[in-house]
Amino acid sequence: MALLDTYATPLTASTAAHLLRRATFGPTHQEIADFVGKSAPEAVDILISNASYRATPPPPVEMDETRADAGQPFLNKAYDNNRNYAYTSYVQYWWIGLMGEQLGRPSVLEKLTAFWQNHFVVASTPVEDFRLTNQYLRLLRSKALTNFANLTISITKDPAMLIYQNGNENTKEQPNENYARELQELFTVGSKDFAGNPNYTEQDVKAAARVLTGWQVSNRAKQGSTTFGSSFNPDRHDTSNKEFSSKYNGTMVTGRSGTGAGDSEISDLVNMLLSHPETSKFICRKLYRWYVNPNVSQEIENQVIVPLGSFFASSSNNYEIAPLLKKLLTSEVFFDVRNVGAIVKSPAELMLGTLRIFDQKVPDITSEYAPFRKLMTFLSNGMIRQQLNFLNQPSVFGSLPYYQMGYSRNWINETTLGLRGSGTDAFAYPWVELTTTQKLGIDVLKILRDIQPNFADVSGAAAITCERVLERFSKNLFATEISQPQKDFLIDSIMMMKSSPRTTWIREWDAYRAAPNDVSKQNVILWRCRALLKYMLRMAEYQVF
Repeated sequence: MALLDTYATPLTASTAAHLLRRATFGPTHQEIADFVGKSAPEAVDILISNASYRATPPPPVEMDETRADAGQPFLNKAYDNNRNYAYTSYVQYWWIGLMGEQLGRPSVLEKLTAFWQNHFVVASTPVEDFRLTNQYLRLLRSKALTNFANLTISITKDPAMLIYQNGNENTKEQPNENYARELQELFTVGSKDFAGNPNYTEQDVKAAARVLTGWQVSNRAKQGSTTFGSSFNPDRHDTSNKEFSSKYNGTMVTGRSGTGAGDSEISDLVNMLLSHPETSKFICRKLYRWYVNPNVSQEIENQVIVPLGSFFASSSNNYEIAPLLKKLLTSEVFFDVRNVGAIVKSPAELMLGTLRIFDQKVPDITSEYAPFRKLMTFLSNGMIRQQLNFLNQPSVFGSLPYYQMGYSRNWINETTLGLRGSGTDAFAYPWVELTTTQKLGIDVLKILRDIQPNFADVSGAAAITCERVLERFSKNLFATEISQPQKDFLIDSIMMMKSSPRTTWIREWDAYRAAPNDVSKQNVILWRCRALLKYMLRMAEYQVF
């Protein structure tokens, strides 16, 4: 059986949850149930087609409820430097909100966009203009599932990228090599092949820099401006021929003049880069590490990356992204039990995954902008403390765990382990106030009432047991099944505090059933169950997926 063969077994709750955890930022119980019984291709087709439902969501709005323009879109207003920091944050919040709220139609879009945002990195701080950051993000979202060549061409001319990589300073008199280098090292061919051989030379960096001369950005962070963008200035462009090394078979990009020279030469350059035998493998290797397993062995290189790369670059596929993603997410290797629980959750997968598995509603950005801001502030700040800052990564390489040896294990260290726990604790012990009557957090009592048959009939319907409570809290929570000794520990040492037999729970639960409005009886149930949930969400098994 080839590793890229299509997984043929209908999805179970376990395999559906695995697919949804990897393809999105985490599933709800209902989404998992909806996917049970479907084939892998059917499920992935749904995840891809659902992207169209989120293609044009409502725009970000002013989220400061004390302002007169609260709740109004701001992207169509004249640039105001005094609001740049806030609006940049709101753009990030808008995107995190889309990750968390799938509107009942789970999609690959936001998770894949996050991949591209960590691939074609642009950090908002040096860009200094929320409009450019917003346009960059929307470019990634709109082209995430389309064609890699077109995406690469578009991002090369994007105003935010031009600022971030100093492409707007790249002229025939003073070529700037920043983007020319990163375009090859990080975005297309990769620095070295799997065996460690260089994929390009310094000559290629210099030649590419000359191809890219002439691009400018207008009205960046200009107070009162209502337009902005990038454009090509032929007077700043190097019109001579650009010769590349033997790594590219001595390709010559013909120098051009005139207003169309910039687009024509970029097209030639990208076509050359994508003709390099390592480009498709480099992208597929990164996608494999993102979706399947950070560890790429020689076996995986030979049996997955090489054939997947050949498919990606083939004349029949021509660098189309959606078919590549489908092939990977429906493969035997993706569902291999050795790859389940093989990735440490990023802060987004941890925080948003917890939000979604416990059905925490994302407030409507348009009508509930203040609660939305409070929730997104909590999520964003938590992720930043845990080393993940969407749209503002620390370097052009992206977030450290996506490129440094050890990969996803780098999400956890002595500092972040405690911070991860503090983040999930807020779901078990609600303290994040969204409104005067609503806090973020797991509704423990509702969950338990829902699994108690005939809740009010204390004498006629047997009480739910500790075992049943743990079973419900564990449902779809862990990527791998926890052992019976672990279950016994969770009940006896955590839930029952090493001090009470399991029968005590029955008495306490029935006492609450008999007087559900009695706060003291509610608190006994909450005391035990919140301690249990806190511990479960801090377990090693919950840190991986």
